[in-house]
Amino acid sequence: MKTREEIYGQEATELLRSISMYRVLTEQQLLRLFGGKEDKIKNLLTHLLRQGRIFYDSASAGYYAEQRMTPDPGMTASLWVLLDFIDKVEYHSVSDFPAKLVFFAAGEVYEVLHVPLGKEAMINHLWSQQVEEDPPRRIVVVDSQEQIGSIAIPSVSGFCTVDEAGQVSYFKKE
Repeated sequence: MKTREEIYGQEATELLRSISMYRVLTEQQLLRLFGGKEDKIKNLLTHLLRQGRIFYDSASAGYYAEQRMTPDPGMTASLWVLLDFIDKVEYHSVSDFPAKLVFFAAGEVYEVLHVPLGKEAMINHLWSQQVEEDPPRRIVVVDSQEQIGSIAIPSVSGFCTVDEAGQVSYFKKE
C-alpha cells in the first residue's frame, strides 16, 4: 500500500513551489498548471489549507503563499499567458523586473512582461539602457490594445491583453 507521500509527494512539492513562487494563483490557474491531475490538486489544496501552509481568499478566489497578500494584476495576467503555452513548457519561473516570468518552450526562452497603462515610456527607457547579445523572445501583456504603438522594446514576439476570465487575445505590432 502506498503512503500519502508516495501518492502526492511530487505534486505537493510542485504545488507549494508554484504558489510560493507566483504568490497568488486561482484554482483554475492551478488546475491548468497541473493539467490531468485535477482531483489530486484539489485534494492537495484542501490538505495544504488545513495544515496552514497556504491560504485561500474567497473575495479574490486566490490561493496565497502568505495570509495577507495583495494580488499583482500583472503577474495574474502573465500567468494566463504562461498557461496558454503550458503543454510545451519545459520549465517556468518568476523573473526580474520588468519581466514577470520566464519560461522555456520548444527550445526557446520567453519572457512575459506586463506594461501597465501609462508606463510605456518607462519600459521603453529601461530597454534603451540595456545591451543584450541574445535576448529572449518577449510576450508583452498590455492593459489596452492602444498601448501597443507606444511600446518600443527589442525581441517582442507579440502583444496580448488578458480579460477577467483569463482569456488571452494576441496581437502583432503593425
